[in-house]
Amino acid sequence: MAKSKKKAEVVHLVCDETGDINYTLRRKPGGEKLKLPKYSPRLRKHTPHTEKKK
Repeated sequence: MAKSKKKAEVVHLVCDETGDINYTLRRKPGGEKLKLPKYSPRLRKHTPHTEKKK
């Protein structure tokens, strides 16, 4: 029997300060939630962004 592969899922990065969805990523399921400093166009500075599934 063939093993089923884990498919990549679509994940959004949401700005912690404004709540805007600024980035979309494809990543494998599992692991910890991403928390990255990314650029927020509304605030025009880098802010922490947290992973959120659709």
